[in-house]
Amino acid sequence: MNDNGGLSYGPDEPTSFGLQPPQPREPYPGNPYARPQSAPQPHAAPTQTVAEAPGDPGTGRLIAGRYRLLARLGHGGMGTVWRAKDETVDREVAVKEPRVPDHLPEREQANAFERMRREARAAARLDHPAVVNVHDVAVVDGRPWIVMELVQGRSLGEVLQEGTLGVREAARIGLEVLGALEAAHAAGVLHRDVKPDNVLLGRHDRVVLTDFGIAQIEGETKLTDTGGFVGSPEYIAPERVLGRRPGPAADLWSLGVLLYAATEGVSPFRRTNTPATLQSVLHFTPAPPAAARGPLADAIGGLLEKDPARRPDAAAVRRLLQEAARPPQPARITVPGGGGLRLGRKLLVGLGAGVVAAAVGVYLAVADPFAGPLPDGWTQRPEKALGVTLAVPADYQVSRPRKEDTDRNRVTYTDWSGGIRIDLHLAKKSEDSAHGIKDSSAAEMYADNDAFKDGGAYQLDMPKGPRTDPEQTTYRGRQAAENTVVYTTDDSQDPRPRELKIFYYKDSAGNMYKLTIGYPGKGDFTDRGREVARTAIANLDVHKP
Repeated sequence: MNDNGGLSYGPDEPTSFGLQPPQPREPYPGNPYARPQSAPQPHAAPTQTVAEAPGDPGTGRLIAGRYRLLARLGHGGMGTVWRAKDETVDREVAVKEPRVPDHLPEREQANAFERMRREARAAARLDHPAVVNVHDVAVVDGRPWIVMELVQGRSLGEVLQEGTLGVREAARIGLEVLGALEAAHAAGVLHRDVKPDNVLLGRHDRVVLTDFGIAQIEGETKLTDTGGFVGSPEYIAPERVLGRRPGPAADLWSLGVLLYAATEGVSPFRRTNTPATLQSVLHFTPAPPAAARGPLADAIGGLLEKDPARRPDAAAVRRLLQEAARPPQPARITVPGGGGLRLGRKLLVGLGAGVVAAAVGVYLAVADPFAGPLPDGWTQRPEKALGVTLAVPADYQVSRPRKEDTDRNRVTYTDWSGGIRIDLHLAKKSEDSAHGIKDSSAAEMYADNDAFKDGGAYQLDMPKGPRTDPEQTTYRGRQAAENTVVYTTDDSQDPRPRELKIFYYKDSAGNMYKLTIGYPGKGDFTDRGREVARTAIANLDVHKP
């Protein structure tokens, strides 16, 4: 063990970590944030993810006589990250290669290399499960290559591109990041770049804070920053913008912005350019997060206090996040005109369990007109103008037509990310002067289906020939229909796979109801979108069928 945080820097010195057993080569289970493929994919420290490219220059190179480069995983401002094989102990690792332009002056290159050494020292001195493990630093031609654990999963930044997180999940991730920061601060380390791209979501609910590349270690000489601010402007605390000496509260501010982005889908301070972003950090007070309720909203609001002295400390934030992450208590059954439904032991014996069960069942059937109870976080939204009650997640945002719109028989509910959309449209028989309503639900579905295949339905910019799965069903004993449409958005710059689930129902008066749920066709939120579609369709209540 040496004086450099437990790491060796000489090119021929032995590595400083003890041998560990080989890691399994089979895909790791248990990660809900794995890439939408057959197996979870690895990830490592920074930032901009790219597809593995086995043909990249450098693939197959042996570093320090033991680390065989297999594929490039990503790159950031200071390095390229490789998936590599540690041939000494037969396991896969992540190796961060220094990435410094050759045209930089020698002094700036030396500063960049010293930052990488400090990154290794900062992470290696921390003992916390939410901090990425640094195994070694191999010096090749005077350049430090950092060898780290390979985290099986994706970054929070990647996940948030597909949709926001729920309150409990955001609070759970926040608790893990907070624990990593507490461990860092106790060791005299400021991270200074807490953001979604630097939070990895691994298997078995593991959350890992990584990329200590600009961390500041207490007592060490400050390096000259090249090119202005070090860090991501929208996550930088106001005191750092003002050039004041930052403390642990600066990292907690960044955690607050991260939690806001995780639930709302975007940083509240993001602007079109860096100066405008920094101005908003200093002067703009964001609206309270709409999707984050209760203790999580309180934690975010406190963390985003401009004055670091007014921000809650880590212990206070932990209490709020623990409360927000706690599973909801089972709902207590109540009866009209009285308190909770209480069944004592004598009553059970006297009435018999079957009679009591029947009584409770009758009560529930009266209290809930749907086939089953709604999932946690869902609610019923009466739409009197359309003659229906919709079941939607409680935090979805509603959009209704404007007065000047010609078709006002519509309502839309959307999650805050915009990734999942619930749309109900009613074609009224009394307004059908063009006789556009088909004779039945199935006829309406098949007409739409033909239009989908021609690329002309719903004006969704879908290329011709999307895959459809029409099916005739029933609703309350009457004929209904459902269709699943799988397509890719017609965007040459950023095509995205999407799915639509459409439910058709024509009531006895000749009115046609279409309930359409759209969601990502691939990714972490595909299963969530399908769940929303199933629940919304199963709990649709047409008042006069």
